[in-house]
Amino acid sequence: MASMLLRRRRISALGVSRVLQAVNGDSFRLGPEPKKFETIASLDVRIRNFSSGNGTAKFDFTDLTRPHTWYPNARKKNRKVFLHVGPTNSGKTYHALKRLESSSSGVYCGPLRLLAWEVAKRLNKAKVPCDLITGQEKEEVDGAKHKAVTVEMADITSDYQCAIIDEIQMLGCKTRGFSFTRALLGIAADELHLCGDAAAVPLIQELLKVTGDDVQVQSYDRLLPLVPLELPLGSFSNIRTGDCIVSFSRKEIYRLKKKIETGGSHLCSVVYGSLPPETRTRQATMFNDASSEFDVLVASDAIGMGLNLNISRIIFSTLQKFDGLEMRDLTVPEIKQIAGRAGRYGSKFPWGEVTCLDATDLPLLHSSLKSASPILEQAGVFPSFDLIYMYSRLKPKRGLYRILEDFLENAKLSENYFFANCEEMLKVAAVIDGLPLSLHDKYLFCISPVDMNDEISSQGLKQFAETYARKGLVHLREIFTPGTLEVPKTPTALKELESIHKVLDLYVWLSFRLEESFPDHELASSQKNICSLLIEEFLERLGWQKPRSKKLASITTLKSLMEDKKRRYFCD
Repeated sequence: MASMLLRRRRISALGVSRVLQAVNGDSFRLGPEPKKFETIASLDVRIRNFSSGNGTAKFDFTDLTRPHTWYPNARKKNRKVFLHVGPTNSGKTYHALKRLESSSSGVYCGPLRLLAWEVAKRLNKAKVPCDLITGQEKEEVDGAKHKAVTVEMADITSDYQCAIIDEIQMLGCKTRGFSFTRALLGIAADELHLCGDAAAVPLIQELLKVTGDDVQVQSYDRLLPLVPLELPLGSFSNIRTGDCIVSFSRKEIYRLKKKIETGGSHLCSVVYGSLPPETRTRQATMFNDASSEFDVLVASDAIGMGLNLNISRIIFSTLQKFDGLEMRDLTVPEIKQIAGRAGRYGSKFPWGEVTCLDATDLPLLHSSLKSASPILEQAGVFPSFDLIYMYSRLKPKRGLYRILEDFLENAKLSENYFFANCEEMLKVAAVIDGLPLSLHDKYLFCISPVDMNDEISSQGLKQFAETYARKGLVHLREIFTPGTLEVPKTPTALKELESIHKVLDLYVWLSFRLEESFPDHELASSQKNICSLLIEEFLERLGWQKPRSKKLASITTLKSLMEDKKRRYFCD
């Protein structure tokens, strides 16, 4: 099995070494260097020791009670950890970024690609060369000793003078918390700056008691006041420039946009989670531009982090959302995170306001804003590929689905940790387990950014995996016909285009990790960009006012960009 695992095609710089670092632990890397072979060999020795009956000390691969010991590089340092805690728009991340700018080397780890983009842009503008590394892109700058990355891409093998983990309270997230825990315990930096909600402080202090790190807490207050209004919005004629109406239904977002624009006084930008990040950024830019006609924002909770928005007033259309299982009230942290987006420091608004469409929601809004967020009690954790691989050697006839299921059932944790929800991984494993793929390849597909609840996205992953298993080479044109994308004419067609964007995004992600097997990186990236532009044009055409000259010019620009990309990639 080890020989099979080592028999890899050439992989990009963001290849297996990054993939194997994408979960907790200093994972082995695959490649020709002797040390890497020695690492695999040492794993096999440990496996033999574990399974032999000769009295050799056993190694329990399911013992995850001391995750801080998985990161020897970080444990060699006497890290100074600074907790910057406070509400949204309090300047906590700003102060941490100023320290990063002045450091000789460093890394910013954010929860979203949008945040990594923003930080990389900021540092480069400040003449601090900074690389951008996310799951889908790698932009290197000559001489850069700083990186802006999504937290899953944090490099725990490098040394830094300064590191930042933004939105650190997400270590309690059921699905992604393990990536924040890994960064917290594993980044080897002289200074580690953690930015987020004060609710995470006691847990972080407890987790770091055993690491020997020096922990300091710096608290911040909002830079501008946030005023909860006593009255609901009332009539939609009360909508004004700078308002943001928040809804948790894609259909409702478009209904609200139509209703507001039918009034004839405003045009609405739109932001929600399934929009491509590039589209969200452009929509936010239009809203923030004081000279733009798009002076109102209709958005989902996607605005809670990742975008700097000049919002005067947040208006909740409802305080309930469907969480995948049931309709429920928003939690205190969710309400505070979204409401806090009003009144951004540096905007033209002297304070922020928040209210609801429905008067019956005001009591929950007011009580939540007065309440402290519940204290986090546990951090997410997940076994590294090392452990999954070693455990699989004990059960060689089982597929990845059964291996994951058994491992999680038998694994042991301390009271400060919980297992991340791996439901999505298990869904992928169930689909691909019957394919003739190595454990590593199956694991790679399982941690990919596929949306298994999206039929087109899940079908795309299945086709990629089947073609890769059969031929070892996946050309984009085999499952997607370039040049066929067009501006959607209905919300249903828009949803389909968003799904196609997810499939193209998945191909780009795989092309970074299996470069020779997924060779059409540029083509997939260009098609992604075209998707974003087509979605953008749909959103502009959806305006219910007659578009004025500036809007027409914007659409003309989008058409020009699309025609240029089509000429570049599709003219044979």
